[in-house]
Amino acid sequence: MTQTSEDSHALQPLEVIRTDTRLLPDPSRVIAKRFMPVNEVFPNGRTRIELVVERILAMSDRDVEETTKSIRSKFSDRHRDLDGILDASFAAVADRIGQLDHLSDVRRRLIGGYFTNEYSVEAAALTNPSIVAHPDQSNLRPGEKRFIMSLRAIGEGHISSIEFRSGVIGSDGDITLKEPHPHTAIADRRAPLYDKKIFVAKLDEIGVYDKTARSVLDLLSDRFILPQLEAALAEVSAAGDSAPMTTQTVRTIHWLASSNYESVFDSESDLADRVIFPAGPTESHGMEDARFVRFTHDDGSAIYYATYTAFDGFNILPQVIETVDFVSFRIATLIGDSARNKGMAIFPKMINGKYAALSRQDNENNYLMLSDNVRHWHTSAKIQVPERPWELMNIGNCGSPLETEAGWLVITHGVGPMRQYSLGAILLDHNEPWRVVGHLKEPLLTPDETESDGYVPNVVYSCGSMIHNGMLVLPYGFSDVGSRIALVRLDSLLDRLTG
Repeated sequence: MTQTSEDSHALQPLEVIRTDTRLLPDPSRVIAKRFMPVNEVFPNGRTRIELVVERILAMSDRDVEETTKSIRSKFSDRHRDLDGILDASFAAVADRIGQLDHLSDVRRRLIGGYFTNEYSVEAAALTNPSIVAHPDQSNLRPGEKRFIMSLRAIGEGHISSIEFRSGVIGSDGDITLKEPHPHTAIADRRAPLYDKKIFVAKLDEIGVYDKTARSVLDLLSDRFILPQLEAALAEVSAAGDSAPMTTQTVRTIHWLASSNYESVFDSESDLADRVIFPAGPTESHGMEDARFVRFTHDDGSAIYYATYTAFDGFNILPQVIETVDFVSFRIATLIGDSARNKGMAIFPKMINGKYAALSRQDNENNYLMLSDNVRHWHTSAKIQVPERPWELMNIGNCGSPLETEAGWLVITHGVGPMRQYSLGAILLDHNEPWRVVGHLKEPLLTPDETESDGYVPNVVYSCGSMIHNGMLVLPYGFSDVGSRIALVRLDSLLDRLTG
């Protein structure tokens, strides 16, 4: 009996090389964040913050000196600028209760110390990576490529933030990662310049562009900053002859403005030390599964986009990050009926004059979206449904499509029996990416015996790959614990998809 090509493929699993690169969570990587107790009001009318400050003010100078000395002794080596951190926390307290200008620097910093706590950003996991070419490709040997890998760091309360590692991959697939320093670096949060059309469109989409909102936005120019928005809110409130300032509308305007911001790091900090920690209300419980892509415009200029899932403890919302240098990051909400659920991934260039993205709007199938604006997603088409035994529960993408001569290579994930996650692959037509022209008949990668145990067992998951020197470079997380990098020969994979 003659063996067919399909039978031969079924008998010979595609070779996947698991490299020695393995990243595990390090609970010693901490950030210092503000600790503000809930504004409880006691029977005497005082808040907890006021009561704690009152107790600190009653301390003797000697106790203040000794307590501050103990803080420095224990925490100075754990943070790059402890005094700056304590000063910032004190300033936040002073903004709440006022009348603290007369205090000495040491007492101010002690107050700051009581309202600061450490948070271990990767105490639980360091997982779900994506990988892109680094904007700096200088000083490399022939055949080498420098890359940036993003990671989902999960800490106490399952709050997710975004970390980075940089490294170099050689022509032979040898990978070198740069180790992070002991100190982490967190960004300054800055309000951006808002686009009025986008702001109005989002308010209208969520059903709160009412008379109050129109009165406020009519006072603003096409682009505005946060103080101008606050002034417009105050003016409409004081006018009295317009629509009542509905609590829900005002709250939503503030929510939307706070969800769009910039995170800016010290340019002297190392990439591996930077942590993008949730700063907007939509992401108060995490920034999950960022899918980074290096997007090249038709004129050759490049920008990096990353779609991620913002989670506030109840709702999820897809958002986008924009950066050109991995120092300054612009965070923005996405607009449109199709911008929902998890797992959006933007193509690395325009398709027939439009932005394109993959999504999983119904938590089950893969969709393709096209748009004239990278933040507006109104239409979509289903392109893939679960078919194979290892993906029958639901499917999704594992990052942005990769351009090859054969078409757009998409790494997918599928959920099968016992809720095991496996990685697969499909091939999309180069010019008509809504057409699936190839689909692996077997999983590309499943959890091995060293990857099956963890916070979420039996899972492998990726948020983005890249191609280098004829190899698919595939970073992946395992069981919500750590991350690894695998290599697959591109020609063998494409042969399996087109054969």
